[in-house]
Amino acid sequence: MKEYWTALASLMGTYAFVQSIINSLLPPEFRHSAGKFSARLFRYFSSYCYYDIAEVDGVSTNDLYNAVQVYLSGSASVSGTRLSLTRSPNSSAFTFNLSNNDHLLDNFNGAVAWWEHRVTQRQSQSFSWRPTSDEKRSFTLKIKKKDKPAILPAYFDHIMESAAEIRRKSKDRLLYTNSRGGSVDSRGRSWESVPFKHPSTFQTLAMDPVLKDEIIADLREFTDGKAFYESTGRAWKRGYLLHGPPGTGKSSMIAAMANHLGYDVYDLELTEVNTNSDLRKLLMKTTAKSIIVIEDIDCSLELTNRSSGEKKKAAAPGKPAGQNSPEEAAPVRTITLSGLLNFTDGLWSCCGSERIFVFTTNHVERLDPALLRSGRMDMHIFMSHCSFPALKILVKNYLGSRDDDGEGEKKLWMELEEVIGEAEMTPADISEVLIKNRRRGRRRALEELLQALKGRAEERKAAPAKKMDAGDEVEVIGEAEMTPADISEVLIKNRRRGRRRALEELLQALKGRAEERKAAPAKKMDAGDEAVVVEEEKRELESPEHGGENNAQLSSMGAGNASKEENVSKEENAQVLTV
Repeated sequence: MKEYWTALASLMGTYAFVQSIINSLLPPEFRHSAGKFSARLFRYFSSYCYYDIAEVDGVSTNDLYNAVQVYLSGSASVSGTRLSLTRSPNSSAFTFNLSNNDHLLDNFNGAVAWWEHRVTQRQSQSFSWRPTSDEKRSFTLKIKKKDKPAILPAYFDHIMESAAEIRRKSKDRLLYTNSRGGSVDSRGRSWESVPFKHPSTFQTLAMDPVLKDEIIADLREFTDGKAFYESTGRAWKRGYLLHGPPGTGKSSMIAAMANHLGYDVYDLELTEVNTNSDLRKLLMKTTAKSIIVIEDIDCSLELTNRSSGEKKKAAAPGKPAGQNSPEEAAPVRTITLSGLLNFTDGLWSCCGSERIFVFTTNHVERLDPALLRSGRMDMHIFMSHCSFPALKILVKNYLGSRDDDGEGEKKLWMELEEVIGEAEMTPADISEVLIKNRRRGRRRALEELLQALKGRAEERKAAPAKKMDAGDEVEVIGEAEMTPADISEVLIKNRRRGRRRALEELLQALKGRAEERKAAPAKKMDAGDEAVVVEEEKRELESPEHGGENNAQLSSMGAGNASKEENVSKEENAQVLTV
């Protein structure tokens, strides 16, 4: 053993002596060239190739470095021996990362990849407008040369996709709202967020099971349809219109969709957006895999009637400049329905992918037809009053489920099934009754619910619909000036809601149209125009071709024909109403 150490010491001394002679005799340029040649020779005979992935690429962060860090965190939790543990904001899980200068093995398509996390101290601190770390971090990938054509670049694509999926699963969903006026907040962000913790799911959502299954299947086809949308040349988006009376679960439906898909929710408040440009900037900053919600769109600004804004601008033409009221001094809102539609279905729809637009309204008949066509709102979902299948779901949610109901409870269920359709109570009203009585026992709560349903049904029967005589009907129809096609459309949309409810909706539509016509006064002629018209009529009457008597007869006949046409129009509308 002593001879071994003696030989090793002499060998090291000889090496140091030779190196000192080379450094003193050979110029630095030659030594540098020799070093490069030896390194190149080593790489040529080596069976591995290396890839360095730095944390910072110039002045920007390297997204691939972050993706590799997230991707390796899943493998590190299983096969790693020395790990660093972190938990990021808005996350409900811990993250396992490689420690400094540690390594890890990964397999892809039968090939082995060696990963090493390198951390070194920076030699010099260069000038930068933003602070930089004193440490230089990077990942080094080592693979065999023979495996390079088989796994690259597919391996890096796999890393990016896996990292995105890991981030989505580990991060809690967020609920975003836009800043006031569409501007950025104090931290330079146009969206403010809070953790989204809504417990609603499709299992607890009270609605028709058949319709629920259709919605779930449609969502599944959307999330799995990337190849379909690319092959057909369509933007990867989907539009849903939720309409129905208040309290029927439209907001709960949105929460159930977000929890089912794992998407973030962007609650867009249109009243806080001033221009179409601000709207585009907001929507461009939304992320993929998100649901963009606009609630009560029929009440958002003047989006229901694109011509109303022009009528309002034409008012008060004689008002001097500079004498504006406080309301007029406020920032002018020029956002239009066309600006919103251009992003949901126009050229701007390709700026984001895998996004869902959800609009809600209590009065679908008030919406502009351009918003309802296919391609913008792909699926119209009517959230109706509580049905018997939905009632079963509510009872299960609030009172629990039983495998075997007694005879008395079965009788209660039969009575509930008979009265639920006549009462027309919303799921919110029924939930309130169950919450108030859930501590009094299951049977007592069902009895109280039955009494509430019977009471609501009796109230509806005791309050007959307000009937109009023929004169009032003709008067409302005449003032509204709705075409038979418009009236038919309202009746078709509401025919499944019962005769009484359909007539009520039609009456509201007629009154709304009549009020719109009254609010837009007819264009009046000034004194000069009236004088010209009177002069022309006078010349016609005094002309030799038309005698005064003949003209009087023609005038009487014209008035009679106009009266007949008006009566015929009113009779046609009245017939449509009767149908």
